[in-house]
Amino acid sequence: MQFMIANKTDLAQIVNIYNQSIPTRLATADLKPVTVAERQEWFEGFNERYSIWKIMDEQKMWGWVSLRPFYGRDAYAPTAEISIYVDQSVQHQGVGQQALQFLETQLPQRAIKNVVALIFSHNLASINLFKRNKFEQWGHLPNIAILDGVQRSLDIWGRNY
Repeated sequence: MQFMIANKTDLAQIVNIYNQSIPTRLATADLKPVTVAERQEWFEGFNERYSIWKIMDEQKMWGWVSLRPFYGRDAYAPTAEISIYVDQSVQHQGVGQQALQFLETQLPQRAIKNVVALIFSHNLASINLFKRNKFEQWGHLPNIAILDGVQRSLDIWGRNY
């Protein structure tokens, strides 16, 4: 498995993997698929400090992992938000675990000391992944989303490095 900085030509596959997660109602609050055009500005927001990596085997993108600024104020500069999305064909095969391990190696050179993940409370697979990696629940936002008529809560998981 290889982790490489994503480039513009990867955006269509990144969007495809992201869109696979929408019908599951586990990993995103988007309710309908997004387009490459809609994600262009988001993608262009990544830089040397806050990056998006594609997760590759020899020929196929298995997923992607990204770091984004946690909040747009200077005092939060040491904190980043993580996102991990894995292609349905390779879920539950350790890709997310390897993504977290890879990401840890990237934090020191980016001066990132804290990582937060926003995870729906009913997404037990993701919660368990982050728990196994020493993340703790730092917050709970009850019933802030409605997915298919069901109120859902969002948890904030974090870790200091």
